[in-house]
Amino acid sequence: AKKKALVMRPLATQTKKQVPNHKFSTELPVLADLMPPTTVKGSQFRQPLFEFSGACPGCGETPYIKLITQLFGDRMMIANATGCSSIYGGSAPSCPYTVNADGHGPAWANSLFEDNAEYGFGMELGVSQRRQKLADLVRQALDAEISKELKEAFQSWLDNMDDADKSKEYGRKIEELAEAEMANKKDPVKSLLLEILDRSDYLVKKSIWAIGGDGWAYDIGYGGLDHVIAKGHDINILVLDTEVYSNTGGQSSKATPMGAVAKYTASGKPTCKKDLGRMAMVYGYVYVASVAMGADKNQLLKALIEAESYRGPSVIIAYAPCINHGFNMGRSQHEEKRAVEAGYWTLYRYDPRRKKEGKNPFILDSKEPKADFKEFLMGEVRYSSLTRTFPENVEKLFNQAEKDMKERYETYKRMAAGEKA
Repeated sequence: AKKKALVMRPLATQTKKQVPNHKFSTELPVLADLMPPTTVKGSQFRQPLFEFSGACPGCGETPYIKLITQLFGDRMMIANATGCSSIYGGSAPSCPYTVNADGHGPAWANSLFEDNAEYGFGMELGVSQRRQKLADLVRQALDAEISKELKEAFQSWLDNMDDADKSKEYGRKIEELAEAEMANKKDPVKSLLLEILDRSDYLVKKSIWAIGGDGWAYDIGYGGLDHVIAKGHDINILVLDTEVYSNTGGQSSKATPMGAVAKYTASGKPTCKKDLGRMAMVYGYVYVASVAMGADKNQLLKALIEAESYRGPSVIIAYAPCINHGFNMGRSQHEEKRAVEAGYWTLYRYDPRRKKEGKNPFILDSKEPKADFKEFLMGEVRYSSLTRTFPENVEKLFNQAEKDMKERYETYKRMAAGEKA
């Protein structure tokens, strides 16, 4: 390029032109209903409720969060583990999470590193208790002297309170009808309707997420994560897998693959990566998916929608290229595609609901690896640097890593065919 993309100018020389431009951009309508949001194109017409983060350029994590807020953001509650996602997600004085025109957006909070799953579980327990109390009040109102229309709205909400779209639809009807009806009612009916309206934030089903990196999910917070998914409650867990402790400088984690160079494994990690997804599948009632946005956007969208709609625990493991990997971060989405094509990362979904339909709950979405595995490794400094620092380890570790990859893929193929792993 002959000119720089970004040129710094004194603020006073730019306000006359740029302030009207900014104002114009904020007044553009959100055309969210042009296409179904369950499609890749349709989802991108939805307003992102995550914007302008301070993440590294090309960060592999933020596109996943942006997409999730486009799908569920107006009713999301997020427990965020300490790490990269908590730094770019909530560093004072700015916050990338925002609200829509109705003032609705993700409710975000960060606790500690090790207890994020439990923190999100606490949110789920609190929301469930409050919604159950609201349901009790609605049932009580059905026996009161109220209009037929309001009774129908109450009953429809009770029948669909765990359905995101329908709870929103009937919740709005309840608010409109109850507010209008209160004007003509006396106690105790008026007080009952007022108490329901005071709790109206919980008419819409909440989408509760625990978000964090592999250092949290695979290592320090794994005990809590395992405890939470074992409980069987409706909580979604997003693991942003960079395969290393990114925020603290690139230390090795149990998500770090064999042969990778990281702090504490300078001579190449001698052991294979922990298969968090298969461990979660053992329960049989946990939705599990392995995704990579750059490799298959449709598969990612299916996994997110299936996981969020599943009335139970879900774990989504998302491949997230990191600046610590040592490649051109302007091509992070392409790097995800390369990883899947080489068999380095596998795409799959495990949906317990399919068992009730007499189907195999495990779906292998990855095709047979077609790219060269070692060529992929050598495209990233975290692997290629081993040829310079510990060349005597390269052949052994890279050969074993490729062997492990092939064995893992064959295991997934057997699972997809209905055989035991």
